[in-house]
Amino acid sequence: MADTLRIATFHTELSRKGPGLLLRDILDGDPQAEAVAEVVAHAAPDVLILQGIDYDHGQAALAALRDLIEAAGVAYPQIFALRPNSGMASGHDLDGDGRLGEPEDAQGYGWFAGEGGMAILSRHPVDLAGVRDFSDLLWKDLPGAIPDDGMKAEVQRLSSIGHWAVPITIGDRRLTLLTFHATPPVFDGPEDRNGRRNHDEIVFWQRYLDGAFGDVPGHAFVLAGNANLDPVDGDGRKEAISGLLADPRLQDPMPQRDGPAARAEGQMGDPALDTAAWGEPVPGHLRVSYVLPSADLKVAASGVVWPGEGDPLAAATTQASRHRLVWVDLVID
Repeated sequence: MADTLRIATFHTELSRKGPGLLLRDILDGDPQAEAVAEVVAHAAPDVLILQGIDYDHGQAALAALRDLIEAAGVAYPQIFALRPNSGMASGHDLDGDGRLGEPEDAQGYGWFAGEGGMAILSRHPVDLAGVRDFSDLLWKDLPGAIPDDGMKAEVQRLSSIGHWAVPITIGDRRLTLLTFHATPPVFDGPEDRNGRRNHDEIVFWQRYLDGAFGDVPGHAFVLAGNANLDPVDGDGRKEAISGLLADPRLQDPMPQRDGPAARAEGQMGDPALDTAAWGEPVPGHLRVSYVLPSADLKVAASGVVWPGEGDPLAAATTQASRHRLVWVDLVID
């Protein structure tokens, strides 16, 4: 008999202004963290990929969040996180402004090491021996990359947060999670450094599937995370995400929100597909988070947790994050 597996990604924005502060807030009953737990418990994914959660070496903040989610109704015996590039000192003036040690000089933007990292919560075992972390790949070493020239290319990593391939064991089956959190393609100048980096962080996965970095999962994988790029609206190099969505090795279930979605003035894309609620008119509501199963997997259902006004979950959804949890149900037989 076939089982259904729910995979979700959620940019929680659970980042604070210094190390240890997120753990303090969770333990003190932080309303945002409690709202995140309520949203997760509502969706009840079997495997949850988180973005925007501060990393600490002992995973204390992640464990505290896991416990909060369990108290809300969903237990995750497996937690996983690796050190992100955000806030990791590079020792160089990466933004070229003549000053060292600023957030812009870290391998990924951040005031402290581990700010706004990634994590995985899972009901199923993580195959730790099979994990591959590509976060130390230099930007210049991506085939076809378009990084800065000169000294920066010798030290600048591609990943602003990280790129991971994480195998999950589901009974006698194996599913590989491919996950990342790309930099926003804005907050730079005419050189479009962030736009180019965002493009290449997304394109990385097609190069990976091409075999540019060694063995790849032949089947049963899911690419999920925050690409920070909408295929139609907003800023950025659209060809990166459009190419990924059109890749025949992947499928796009096109998850849609729970409640009604009105098209904003000037919006060209389908508002039902949006996953983030930034201020109007710019950048507005965009689709930036994705769950893309491999083409061989059977999709049973999908959705975006974005209830309409009057729904009991609406307040928690808004308080949790400007981003919405995106989920896809897969048939595992």
